[in-house]
Amino acid sequence: MSSQIPTLRWGIIATGLISSWFVQDLSLERADAKAHHIIQAIGSSSVEKGRAFAAKHIPGKSPTIYGSYDEVYSDRAVDIVYVGTPHAFHKQNCLDAIKQGKHVLCEKAFTLTAAEAREVLDAARKSGVFVMEALWTRFFPLVRTLRARVHDEKVIGDVRRVFCDFAMDMNLASLGPDSRLKNPALGAGTLLDIGIYSLTWGLLALDPRIGSQAETPKIVATQSLEDGIDVATSAILVYPNGSQGILTSHAGVKTPPAFCRIEGTQGTIVVEGWATSAPTAFVVQPPNGEAERYEFARVGRGFYWEADAVAVDIAAGKCENETMPWTETLRVMEMLDEIRRQGGARFPPGQDWESGVN
Repeated sequence: MSSQIPTLRWGIIATGLISSWFVQDLSLERADAKAHHIIQAIGSSSVEKGRAFAAKHIPGKSPTIYGSYDEVYSDRAVDIVYVGTPHAFHKQNCLDAIKQGKHVLCEKAFTLTAAEAREVLDAARKSGVFVMEALWTRFFPLVRTLRARVHDEKVIGDVRRVFCDFAMDMNLASLGPDSRLKNPALGAGTLLDIGIYSLTWGLLALDPRIGSQAETPKIVATQSLEDGIDVATSAILVYPNGSQGILTSHAGVKTPPAFCRIEGTQGTIVVEGWATSAPTAFVVQPPNGEAERYEFARVGRGFYWEADAVAVDIAAGKCENETMPWTETLRVMEMLDEIRRQGGARFPPGQDWESGVN
């Protein structure tokens, strides 16, 4: 491992599925790594659970295991905290880590609402720490290449319409009321869990800009609710130039591998992958002529690309990342608020919340 690349020592909060994928990816040997990642500490509800997690997902490593999150925040050997808890806990986890001077990479959705996101980012600004929403898909080389083909090279002309779906058969009927997928107080429902990816693809394909520079479209949305959570969400983004994004999520069916279609005045692009969050290829199809296929191999799942970007930014003294800046997190959270305002999902049911989109 080159000594010229930065080293970042991670404290992992929660030991669920997403955290297991993250630590596995950071432990891979990669010839093109932009940073050296150390799993320094793991915080769980018990030391025994934390030890089992480490033994299973990062065998041969020796992180410090804690039976609480607070001990991770206060560990001086930890540079940055990865927050892999359910959505409803993100705000407090982030605030607690920031209070101890830790940098933060927090899983999507960043918080439950835009108001909560502002609270976290205000705290980060005052403390001068790095904070980023972990929307890993944005950091895939495929996404960078796709945006260059669409927006810089205009290989399909002007984009007129985007369809994107993320659906998983979550078998909700088999889950108890306290499951993170069933409990509205935990931010349950398809929108924050998987619908955010459909929204992300729509935004990335329809606008070359992000954050404060991007256009915020009009939103028309509806949700199907069961026991207070959305089991299906559909949102249409309508831009002033007439282009539209039709973006959906569902908890009872499975999206096919071709999950996104981008339609332009001079052709179409279809994006494929084992999940909407993890693209592997896209195909450019002109009106006449042969299709051109772009495939992107990777080791592991691809969480290390966002982790590398974080390490490089922190080494450079930055507090936010240009691919996922704070203004983009806020813009997306405001859109999610507006979709829920129109669709009816509440966290928890009946609770008032701020919508940042008029």
